[in-house]
Amino acid sequence: MPDIKITPLGAGQDVGRSCILLSMGGKNIMLDCGMHMGYNDERRFPDFSFIVPEGPITNHIDCVIISHFHLDHCGALPYMTEMVGYTGPIYMTHPTKAIAPILLEDMRKVAVERKGESNFFTTQMIKDCMKKVVAVTLHQSVMVDSELEIKAYYAGHVLGAAMFWIRVGSQSVVYTGDYNMTPDRHLGAAWIDKCKPDLLITESTYATTIRDSKRCRERDFLKKVHECVAKGGKVLIPVFALGRAQELCILLETYWERMNLKYPVYFAVGLTEKANNYYKMFITWTNQKIRKTFVQRNMFDFKHIKPFDKGYIDNPGAMVVFATPGMLHAGLSLQIFKKWAPNENNMVIMPGYCVQGTVGHKILGGAKKVEFENRQVVEVKMSVEYMSFSAHADAKGIMQLIQYCEPKNVMLVHGEAVKMEFLKDKIREEFHIDCFTPANGETCVITTPIKIPVEASLSILKDEAKKYNAEPPDPKRRRIVHGLLVMKDNKISLMSIDEIFNECGINRHVIRFISKVKIDDPGPTPRTIEKLYNLLNERLSGWTVTMADNGSINVESVNIKIESEEAAGAVTAGPQAATTSGGPPPHKICSVSWVNQDEDLGSYILGLMQSL
Repeated sequence: MPDIKITPLGAGQDVGRSCILLSMGGKNIMLDCGMHMGYNDERRFPDFSFIVPEGPITNHIDCVIISHFHLDHCGALPYMTEMVGYTGPIYMTHPTKAIAPILLEDMRKVAVERKGESNFFTTQMIKDCMKKVVAVTLHQSVMVDSELEIKAYYAGHVLGAAMFWIRVGSQSVVYTGDYNMTPDRHLGAAWIDKCKPDLLITESTYATTIRDSKRCRERDFLKKVHECVAKGGKVLIPVFALGRAQELCILLETYWERMNLKYPVYFAVGLTEKANNYYKMFITWTNQKIRKTFVQRNMFDFKHIKPFDKGYIDNPGAMVVFATPGMLHAGLSLQIFKKWAPNENNMVIMPGYCVQGTVGHKILGGAKKVEFENRQVVEVKMSVEYMSFSAHADAKGIMQLIQYCEPKNVMLVHGEAVKMEFLKDKIREEFHIDCFTPANGETCVITTPIKIPVEASLSILKDEAKKYNAEPPDPKRRRIVHGLLVMKDNKISLMSIDEIFNECGINRHVIRFISKVKIDDPGPTPRTIEKLYNLLNERLSGWTVTMADNGSINVESVNIKIESEEAAGAVTAGPQAATTSGGPPPHKICSVSWVNQDEDLGSYILGLMQSL
């Protein structure tokens, strides 16, 4: 039995630093290559020495697939390609290819220029890394080499996010990256066809959560923001530059317009201006509503939301500020937080998941004081609110995806161990399939059955479809194809008998089985035939019973003939039946013949004749 081996180098029972090694059919594929937001030392990158103790890893990896541009999925890419050493192909969608280098450069600036870190990649390294990228289009089948095929599917979540179907020989795996099964204000819902992979590797960030209605959450969010600014407070909303940022901006923009509010709303510029330009450029990746309104106006040109300047931090009065990054682990959002936290009129709304180790995670855990590297302690008096506007699938969404693509096995990554255990039990209970949750560095071996591909001929499929469509519709009825397996040029095909004879240039020989029965029925032979014809029509309602010109009856290949005893020249044992002078003999001989494939039908009709 061929095996599929999976080893998480990151995101195994953990959120952040997604990096999963997949080995199947002699190919090694790396799924995502992210960094951990909660660490500032070497733990932030995956441990590539697992692949090879030292030196480049090009010879050990056939390709790298990046699901989307979030740094916990692509943040370690330049480090791996330029510092560890990898020159092979990297696959991602067009929006991911456009946006990832901007986020990587922004992170590099924060780490190197502001925090003075060494052993970090340079701007040139990011450029060199992106040269190795091959951009793919949704539903485009890409052959990495003669055996390895990949295909991307829409994942929602953020602009350009994709799930990947990967096939080597007869084995296949679906890797979801991050996805969202419900559409939102600017993106559609994830979609995949019924590809029935051997394994589905899915994120499980919200493995135990079933989110309430989105409308209630949005109403709650707007109410809290409005109440805070109405009493003169400042609202900080830490977001990542792309994704929730646009979602919440559209939400606030429409509310401000509807309520005719005049409080200033700001957006930390830089990244986001570029981000909005990419939304304009990749408009086809957004949802239907945005595409429709795009003709009249661009949803991302905001009337009420203005660019933010650092000088505004100390401005008196109410304001709402969207600032990056989303987990309060660095950058402008952290700077503003330090200034506004000691005032109880202010509020911070965390709209998404926060990784352990970040300031966001600490204040959501109820910390009233936060200590920073330079011994600075900040008192948290501002109110802290958590509202999940996350673009990840919740437990219901994960179950929905499993139902959609019908995998043989499931693996949970990118989630917390305790929550994964809960979902794992649910999956086993509901779908009766195996579910795995390996930790980082732990290899999971999944045995898959050997599959032998068989090509079916067109005529066989047409015959089956004709029979199937002739019957009343029933989705539960099994569709059975009849044919013979033929091996030719190392390929196995399913063909009809006639096709095989044509292919081989042989005349077909048919063996017919004949059985004779004596039946007692006085009167002329044609009347007996007619009686028999009516009886068969009554008993074989699902079959076509026909009568030929010569008086024989046919059902499929079964042929029934009736002759008088004299005509049949039959020699019967026992006393000869007397015939009434000039009248027809009471005995008739019925011969039933059929070919091999109609044996059941032939036997049934013969039994019917014998019981008369």
